[in-house]
Amino acid sequence: MSLSKKLQARSNGTCELCETAEAVNMYNVPHGSGADIDTNVHLCDKCLAQINITEELDSSYWSAFLPNTMWSEVPAVQVLAWRMLNRFRSESWAHDAIEMLYLDEDNLEWAKATGEHLSDIEDSLHRDCNGTLLIGGDSVSLIKDLDVKGSSINAKMGTAVRNIRLDLNDPTHIEGKIDGQSIMILTKFVRKIN
Repeated sequence: MSLSKKLQARSNGTCELCETAEAVNMYNVPHGSGADIDTNVHLCDKCLAQINITEELDSSYWSAFLPNTMWSEVPAVQVLAWRMLNRFRSESWAHDAIEMLYLDEDNLEWAKATGEHLSDIEDSLHRDCNGTLLIGGDSVSLIKDLDVKGSSINAKMGTAVRNIRLDLNDPTHIEGKIDGQSIMILTKFVRKIN
């Protein structure tokens, strides 16, 4: 039986986190022991987008089910629940759930492997001048004229920059091309366009 079919059977075709939506995504929670049924979770599109931060994090969405889901017998689900609870740890519902959640030593080490719990997730998100979440591949427009350092290019206000790349080391910077030249741009000088 394929891994996908095993996950489908284990989850009864539902998302293993929110338990309500139809699950169509297989998500691997990397672990030193390799990828198998125990390191994969069946997720709906909404949960996957929230985990990967390809949409705005929604605390009310998670608070509705995560305090129950964290008690799953599936270690990968427990690890994901712990990680998501830590993203919202400044909120009382998540803080209380973290205090109650017990993970054995190996699963706690697995959960901490990303290091996400050590910093505030909000501090690592790229946001435009209006606070809108930016994702790699988005298109933005400049909100002011910018001189490109080391070049004679002057990027005018309103210039569209398509297919941006995020600087993973600095959430205040994105990379994009203007007039065929790759440049770094401060996120406070761009507005997301659709």
